[in-house]
Amino acid sequence: MKILVLYPYPLEPDGQSLQGHYLVKGLNELGIEAMSCDREDNLQKLYAYKSFQPDFVIGIGYWGNTPELVQSPINHNLNSVPWFNADGWVANYHNVLESLPLLVVTSNWVKQTYIRDGLSGKNIHVCPIGFDPEVFHPVEKNNEQIKKLREMLGVLEHEKMIFTAGGDVTSKGAQEMFKALAKIDKEFPDWKYVLKTYDSFSAEDHGKEEEKLIEELGIDKEKIIYLTGKYSPEFMASLLQACDIYAAPSRLEGFGMIQVEAMACGKPVISINVGGPKDTIIHAKTGFLVDVESEIKLDREWAYDWMGFEEKHQIKFDKPKTFAYKADINQLAHYTLKLMTDDNLREQMGKQASEHALQNFHYKITAKRMLELVEKYGVKR
Repeated sequence: MKILVLYPYPLEPDGQSLQGHYLVKGLNELGIEAMSCDREDNLQKLYAYKSFQPDFVIGIGYWGNTPELVQSPINHNLNSVPWFNADGWVANYHNVLESLPLLVVTSNWVKQTYIRDGLSGKNIHVCPIGFDPEVFHPVEKNNEQIKKLREMLGVLEHEKMIFTAGGDVTSKGAQEMFKALAKIDKEFPDWKYVLKTYDSFSAEDHGKEEEKLIEELGIDKEKIIYLTGKYSPEFMASLLQACDIYAAPSRLEGFGMIQVEAMACGKPVISINVGGPKDTIIHAKTGFLVDVESEIKLDREWAYDWMGFEEKHQIKFDKPKTFAYKADINQLAHYTLKLMTDDNLREQMGKQASEHALQNFHYKITAKRMLELVEKYGVKR
């Protein structure tokens, strides 16, 4: 069998690019002839279709990528298998996606989002995203490189380091974490919160809100450390290995790749009990899942030409749809304090987290799951 995988390629330090990279790596190690190709470049895709002649084309993205990931291979008489996230809602291409023998999604929550927004779900199956244990793995507490990194970040030896990373960190629950940390700061003041973002409009826009909130909460700004840039998987692994707790009570999370990577590095993860984290984190064993405190619902949303519509317009919903969630602040404070003050619990949960990640999300395991789905459902019977 030959499988062509379409994703942002060559490899970038980006979730979807790594998702594709690990899939191709896993398939090749399973004895499948798998090839990478950029999803946007039509000339490269056409050349791959004709020269490689794949049995299946797996496209990584979300429903908005349907033209380049689904319709493109179908137009060349190839079997298309999208591996999609939802990006909050599904606005278009329902008929195309419904007609496929197989639509793979990254989590059960993503599947429910597609069903909520008009698909039957009969062709939808879940395959989680994998990680590379050669990159993401635990290290000893006294590792000299990690001690040096903590020192460079300004984290003192006796302080607990909390870490959150994302394109912007508000979407990953940073504002909720600020409020939680403000609640417990007097009881346990020895912490630093490291936040890693990309240089983007979203990060800049939310950054202003975050700065204002930190000021309002009276948090010592020296305790908040921002990092910005595109980091390699290897350096991201070092940051995860350097932290004591990974925090991501995300407002919207279709899977949560870095949460899996944090667990793989032996770190307990604090997240939210909705979305992708429900599939990846075992509450009170590999981390803590806090309840939803509130939902952000919309009764209409803008649709744009790049979503496949002729012109920009608003779509009004029959009933309001949830587009984001906010985590319970009191629970966040409780679990954060619990992990910061109990070294044995933190280490035990971290060990359980790394075992859980290795047993369930190793890239070879997720590639095998994808292969099984493709072989069973990928062609109309």
